[in-house]
Amino acid sequence: MYHSDVTKTGQTIAATGAAAGQGPATEHTGTDDTQLDVATGLVQLTGLVQSMYARVSERHDLTPVQAKLLCVLLNGPRGMAELAHCFGVEKAALTGLTDRAERRGLARRSPVPGDRRALQVTLTDAGHQAAVAFHAEVTAELNRLISPLTPDGRKHFLGAMAEIITECRAASFRGRC
Repeated sequence: MYHSDVTKTGQTIAATGAAAGQGPATEHTGTDDTQLDVATGLVQLTGLVQSMYARVSERHDLTPVQAKLLCVLLNGPRGMAELAHCFGVEKAALTGLTDRAERRGLARRSPVPGDRRALQVTLTDAGHQAAVAFHAEVTAELNRLISPLTPDGRKHFLGAMAEIITECRAASFRGRC
């Protein structure tokens, strides 16, 4: 179903990236982007955001998953189980990511006070600096992505996004998301 949408997404992403000075343009499908259906629009927007996130991660010598880990840890130490839930993986799968972050000196594991079996992950000073720098650049890039919107358009976009996120989080507790 999304095969043609995926092709259009790639072409639109490349054309949008070129317009923003991020690479060569490819052929645009000629589709009136204001007439996108919800699925196509969200798939294209997701592609744009993921592509931008990957480029910024690479500039900071991080993988997108490492960048996400650092940003999650900016809010303070997190337990391995909590991180595994956040990333949607088993704790065992998170171990490799944490190992690589520790080897690079970006994070460290330590025991959770009062629970001998549990570990928490904390940013090191170098990890905190890397997370702050990455977060600042990705925030600037995302702001550029929505810069074509009018102030009212931006306000509506942010409101709609917040509604969707809130509903999905609430639905996930009910087993729907």
